Amino acid sequence: MGNFQNPADKLILIVDDDDSVRDLLEFIVKKEGFKVEKAMDGQEALDKARKYNPDMILLDLMLPKLGGFEILRELQADAEDLPIIIMTGRYTDRSTSDMIKLEPNVKDFIEKPIKPPVLTALLHQLLNTQPLK
Repeated sequence: MGNFQNPADKLILIVDDDDSVRDLLEFIVKKEGFKVEKAMDGQEALDKARKYNPDMILLDLMLPKLGGFEILRELQADAEDLPIIIMTGRYTDRSTSDMIKLEPNVKDFIEKPIKPPVLTALLHQLLNTQPLK
């Protein structure tokens, strides 16, 4: 079975200011067996990242209080190897997306509306976990 890890051992922090998006993501991620924490703005995201030390962050760039870029920089200052997937709702031009991809922690980014199979495949791939049967 290879050296797959158990999703139940992985904590994913979902950061989005939209309740319905957060709830949907939580549902998708929990269904795959992962543990979940949620944050609705940049400050809460940083607080929870520091408190819970998640294995992965799903980060929306358009947030109140602190923007996605500021959060990225802060998170990288805290934990350089913390993988982050950026979720973006509006069309991101190439220079912005290229800039985001240069950030060392950013593993990928996915566009909203988020397609569950795309997200779950990415999570399992990046965290080296096996989907629950």
